Amino acid sequence: MRRPGSLLLLAAGFALVLGTVAGAAQGAGTNKPAPAGKAAAAKSGVVLKLDEKARRVDITIAGKPFTSFIWPDTLKKPVLYPLVDAGGVTVSRGWPLEPRAGERTDHPHHDGMWFNYGNANGFDFWNNSDAIKPENREKMGSLTMDKIVKAESGAKQGVLETESTWITGKGQSILKQTTTYVFSETNGTRYIEMTIALKALDKVTFNDDKEGALGIRVARWLESPEEKGGTFTDANGVATKVAATADLPGVAPPTGEYLTSEGVKGGKVWATRGRWCAVTGHTGDHVDSIVIFDHPKNPGYPTYWHARGYGLFAANPLGRSIFDPKQETFKFTLEKGATATFHYKVEFAQHAAYPATLDKEADAFAGK
Repeated sequence: MRRPGSLLLLAAGFALVLGTVAGAAQGAGTNKPAPAGKAAAAKSGVVLKLDEKARRVDITIAGKPFTSFIWPDTLKKPVLYPLVDAGGVTVSRGWPLEPRAGERTDHPHHDGMWFNYGNANGFDFWNNSDAIKPENREKMGSLTMDKIVKAESGAKQGVLETESTWITGKGQSILKQTTTYVFSETNGTRYIEMTIALKALDKVTFNDDKEGALGIRVARWLESPEEKGGTFTDANGVATKVAATADLPGVAPPTGEYLTSEGVKGGKVWATRGRWCAVTGHTGDHVDSIVIFDHPKNPGYPTYWHARGYGLFAANPLGRSIFDPKQETFKFTLEKGATATFHYKVEFAQHAAYPATLDKEADAFAGK
């Protein structure tokens, strides 16, 4: 037989348990954890995180950094920076945004991946940076960031849509640019597909020029080993001139080689045409290939490759006689109100470039 005191203690304990359960249920509406399925999907999918105040959109895949769309006041155009493969290895140059030991300090306008041109209505958008002397700034042009139209995360891909304006050094707005980026990853290979629509706000002529249009500045180890010496940074970002044959202690040496869809290799790639071009190199045992695919509907297809051993990897569909004097001068012109659209696919693979595979990828991309 239970004693009365024991019954009271039992009742009190039962009430305490009920109160705790009720309290947990009441608090669930204000501090409810995300369902396990949704949390896993967010971590394994493509996530775009917009930070307007910091002027950036960070893109991660499976919780790991891929790239960021940034538009700081220090740049004359929006760019994707840095570029990181699925293994966590950065394949783009850090200087001047984030200097790393052993990097070249040439061309301060080469930041990550970008799209612009060296001669639109006589204004140079490509070479513009804070390094331009004040007396020469009227000759330059800038892309100003207008707004983020869309930043959507997804299980298999993420989509970013942006709007920007091409403004000449004299303050005239000549082009409205709408760019859609699609970010994805398959079997350890990452992709960025780009659709760039340029609407003319006035008559615009893209004069025949080598400086354009879709550019990437690659990491030191993806440069050509045949390239001459230059000016490089040390671990503190201090620039130093280095001879062509000098070694840089602790820095992965250049191992990059270009290859095009037409079978052209190395330094001979510059000023040739092709529907795709790859640069392959390695840092230690880690191999990477960056591939740019042109699209048959792009103006100037197949593009010329403005690919340099020092690390500039660019597709230029708007230059022609500048690359081949036998060709007629190309003056791609948009009348006021007209729109030109460019499609590109950029691949970041952790292996060598296989021409047969890249040909199939180019065929599939051409069908889009």
